[in-house]
Amino acid sequence: MTQQTASLSPETIYGELKKNGVTHVVMLPDSETNFLYLVMQADPELTLLHVAREGQSFSTAAGLAVGGGRPVILIQNTGLLESCDSLRGWGIGLKTPVVVIIGYRGWTRHGVNPPTDVANFTEPILHALGIHYFLVENDADAPRISLAFQEAAQTRRPVAVLVGDEYHGFVNR
Repeated sequence: MTQQTASLSPETIYGELKKNGVTHVVMLPDSETNFLYLVMQADPELTLLHVAREGQSFSTAAGLAVGGGRPVILIQNTGLLESCDSLRGWGIGLKTPVVVIIGYRGWTRHGVNPPTDVANFTEPILHALGIHYFLVENDADAPRISLAFQEAAQTRRPVAVLVGDEYHGFVNR
């Protein structure tokens, strides 16, 4: 595998956001997405909106969507757990067509995780809420992000993109 396909570069994620007309990124900044943040921050056409808690991201995205924006939510799976009620009410209940890019902290391809690791709860939570998702591990998987945007628009529901391996590929190049 080449370096380009062995990891997920921030430029690739950014390219998918631009391709899909994203106007706003609603996020709780963290160290794992730092290099993606720097790429997005350099784009004057993209508005980055920081929330204090992940649960706020769904109401913010719903308001932006109603106002004609095309938001994307960028959180970690620990934040997904914190925001389930907000996702249910603002995302599902209001039929908000939004893509939620979720850092899949603790996930391993082989499923060998401690029983209490948040990775063990991520997919079951999405299943329980009826949220379809796509797994993205490297640059070759990036077109799945566009599929998520298409599905969100068609179904008028949130759709998730799980970024495997804790953004391990998000290294400074």
